[in-house]
Amino acid sequence: MSVKSYNQLSELFRNEEVGKTLDQDSEFTIHRLELVHPKPTKSPTFRANYYSFVLVKKGSTKYSIDNHVFSTRDRTLYFTNPGHLKSFDISEVTHGFLITVSEAYLKENIHEKVFDDFSFLLTEIVPPCHLEETRFSELHNLAEQILSEQKNGSILKHKIISSLFMVFLLKVKEYLLGDADFKQAYDRDSEIVNQFKKDLESKFRNLVADKSVSKTIPQVQDFAEAQHLNPSYFSTVIKTKTSRTANQWIQGKICSEAKALLSNTRDSIKEIAYTLGFHEATHFSKFFKKYEGVTPGAFRKAKRD
Repeated sequence: MSVKSYNQLSELFRNEEVGKTLDQDSEFTIHRLELVHPKPTKSPTFRANYYSFVLVKKGSTKYSIDNHVFSTRDRTLYFTNPGHLKSFDISEVTHGFLITVSEAYLKENIHEKVFDDFSFLLTEIVPPCHLEETRFSELHNLAEQILSEQKNGSILKHKIISSLFMVFLLKVKEYLLGDADFKQAYDRDSEIVNQFKKDLESKFRNLVADKSVSKTIPQVQDFAEAQHLNPSYFSTVIKTKTSRTANQWIQGKICSEAKALLSNTRDSIKEIAYTLGFHEATHFSKFFKKYEGVTPGAFRKAKRD
């Protein structure tokens, strides 16, 4: 089975007949579900490289994450993170909101150490959370405010949206931590995966922060040894539980950090390459183009234009 991978919501809708065509390409999107999917639809299996938050106010949907199948009903909150094999089957027009956000957006607009405050974002698979009316209304009202600001021409629009989304994340965290099914998913045998994601975040945070030491690109063996595990066993666990190899996670992290540095610093491409553990800028440029489709210089220019 050939599985397509999408970095943004509009790519999925442009390549698959799963909803209304979206022209918007953004690190943060918010849409009304009933406008995105104005009729019943079924998606192919795909891999999304972004975070999704779905608020189902009314309607019934089935969705799968890897080999897990979940159903939604009225007043459902569900959340998915990057990397998993996904599909959805919307049997009736569903009302509510769909929010997508990239890791780069979270780090640039919420907090550089966003995963410290919102560790639930690293949870492998989160079951849907069915909320009582008051709690659901709080999230739904926040989504309404975010959408309203998205349409606003204010020069402070982006700061207001990121502030509202911070509150949204805090509310999601509050609700999930009070949900028994989520606690069970958070605590079960995915400690190896959760620890790997935390170690990955920490390793690259240190790489970027410390410019005084000689650097190398982190290897799978480094992360296996950090958990005192055989590298072969460690790799099998990561691949089995996330459908991605540990190397793919590392490569994705390099790209994510590279894009953040290219977007938010004046460091030269050579300096960025060194920061991320590449000894030659040409190797970094080839790596970046292989995974992102453009050179680092072209990516930076597009961001600034």
